[in-house]
Formats: sequence, C-alpha cells, structure tokens
Amino acid sequence: MSDVQELRSEPAVTERADTAARIQPGGFFVELSLDWIVRRASENVHRLLGQSHVTLIDEPLGRFVQSQALHDLRNLFSRLSGTTGIARAYAVRLTDDPDLFDIAFQLRGGRVLLEAIPSEGAYGECFGTVGGLIAGLADNRGQSLLDGGARRMRALTGHDRVTLIYGDRRAESSRAAFAGSSEMTDDVPTIVGDTEAEPVAIFPRQSAETSAQGALLRCCDATAAEALRREGVRASLRVPFSVNDVNGEFRCDSRVPRAPSFELHAAAELFAQLFALRLEIDQLKG
Repeated sequence: MSDVQELRSEPAVTERADTAARIQPGGFFVELSLDWIVRRASENVHRLLGQSHVTLIDEPLGRFVQSQALHDLRNLFSRLSGTTGIARAYAVRLTDDPDLFDIAFQLRGGRVLLEAIPSEGAYGECFGTVGGLIAGLADNRGQSLLDGGARRMRALTGHDRVTLIYGDRRAESSRAAFAGSSEMTDDVPTIVGDTEAEPVAIFPRQSAETSAQGALLRCCDATAAEALRREGVRASLRVPFSVNDVNGEFRCDSRVPRAPSFELHAAAELFAQLFALRLEIDQLKG
C-alpha cells in the first residue's frame, strides 16, 4: 500500500431506509464486522475482488485479498480504532489482478466500511496546491474572506460552482449561472459522481444491521437527485468544516459527471479545515 491519509469524517447523516442499501456505480463497497468478516457487499464487487457478492458474505476478507494488502489494511484499521476518522490509501493492489484501487476506510456503527474506486495514478497533485490557496487568503477579512474561500475551493476542485455557507452568511463562486440556486441539504451524499447514474444494490438487500448510510459513495435518493438535476447539477461534492465554534460547509457542483476521487475529497477537507482556522482568526479580530 503506497500512501495513507487520515482525516476527519463526515457528520452522521440521516438516511431513508429504502436508499441505505445502495451505492453509486463508480465505486465498490464492503461492510465488515470488527473481526473482519464480510457482512454486506455491493453487487458489483466481483470487479474489485474477483468473487461474487454472494460468495463473500460471512467469509473473512483475508480469503479474497493479497496478504500484503490485508496486512496494510489491518494496520490502517488499528489506527482508526476508537476514532471517527476516515483513512485513505492510494494505488492499492488487492488481488492478483494488476488493477490498482484507491480505498477509503472508516468505522460506523460497529462496522468497518471499506470503499474502493479505480486509482487515479497521480497521487499528491491535489494536496500540493492546498498550502498556496490558503496562503492567498492571509489578508482577507469578513465577506471578502468568504468570497475568497469559495473561489479557491472552486480552483482546487475544478467544479463549476462552489457555494459556502457559514452561519447565516453565504458566498458563491461560479463559472456561469446554473438552472437553480444551490440548496444545501443533508440529503445529498458526500460525493455524487453522476445524478443520472443507475445505483448498485448492496447485498443482502434486506438487513436490519447496516452502516451503509455512512458510506462516502452512498446512493443519492430519488428526491435529492431530482432536486440536483433541477439545479443543473450532474456531480457534487460536500465538504463540511468545524473548528471550535466555527462551523460551515462547502458544496461543489459540476454540470457534467465526474469520476469520484478520494484524493480530491481529502484535499478539499484539508482546505476546508484550514479555511475554518482563518475564519476563527477573523472572528477573534472582530
């Protein structure tokens, strides 16, 4: 496993029961018990591990992944124990197949959530720009700071529109007008790759014990997806921030579909937390 990042997790979300068991098609999902037994898996997981989702259930994950990958994931798990963080690993080879995957790993409701997407193969590019973007805000105050934060988040993510909410204040940076204004609702998942994509079910489809609603790539429910499409949004990225009493959120929207990126999400989280520190300093200066 090449690189690992540990960052803050998203706040818990309230999910309707009928959408908690689906994931977006751009990624793969495995829900594990604390002793690494597979409890649920997305029905496309054969493309990740080379085994049917039915075969995985109630079996140790170690049966399906390479020993080195399993060792690294276990080390990652030990760092997360007792925390609410998200760990990420990049360019991981899970099986004998040569394809590499980026992985997000977190603890939710007594379950270990493992999500994977095809590796981008250019780790570090997003993180390398965060410091300079934050440094450029050093002399900004008040609304100018909010406006600058929205512009720089848009530069970082490459999305067409970024909306920043901080208390009762708002800032927006956009390339051109969208069909509708950004509605900052908790029904929108953390990462949305394509509001028109067909979701993938998680097996078993009926389960009283699931933490899938905490997945970064959980499916956007039909109501939220329709609301985004009315705005002209095909892809979205939500980035909350919280430092002491400074709380807010960035919503990044794109007019075209975008492949999910765990690195971009991690870099956006880092930018948002550093931006929150700037807001706190601005608040103290009055």
